[in-house]
Amino acid sequence: MAKQKDDKTKNKTNAMRILDARKIPYTTFTYRCDAFVDAVQIADMLGLPHEEVYKTLVTQGSSRNYYVFVIPIAEELDMKKAAKSVGEKSVSMLHVKDINEVTGYIRGGCTAIGMKKQYVTRIDQSAQQLRTLIVSGGKLGIQLRLTPQDLAAASGAEFADIVVRSTL
Repeated sequence: MAKQKDDKTKNKTNAMRILDARKIPYTTFTYRCDAFVDAVQIADMLGLPHEEVYKTLVTQGSSRNYYVFVIPIAEELDMKKAAKSVGEKSVSMLHVKDINEVTGYIRGGCTAIGMKKQYVTRIDQSAQQLRTLIVSGGKLGIQLRLTPQDLAAASGAEFADIVVRSTL
């Protein structure tokens, strides 16, 4: 019987195991992916509305601490707002070559849930208007749909205004 359970869980990512352990419901979307594809292309491949799909960005503050930001895929992180939201003077994007070492995930498979360490995390406030959102599942080829509140609970995140807003 244990082998059957192992078969069910062997393809789960760390993020999925954490959600399961916390009894947080989610839906999985899978797609074929052998290399990094940006989040907009993934949303298009899966037929998902862009406004519901969020990407995970990792930064380093002037203090040398790391910070995680989850924003809509078509938006840009406002570095000043992001820094202010975590109490830093400034933040800069983590270099791609350092993502795995810092987070335990690879580029394109990075999610705020279940990183190597618990980093201060902010989700753009726009997520609070959504019933559900979609984020990386912790591995290339996997996306997860869950509520913004469940993502915040599972990642220890707070909501903040962190994207560049149009002044039109």
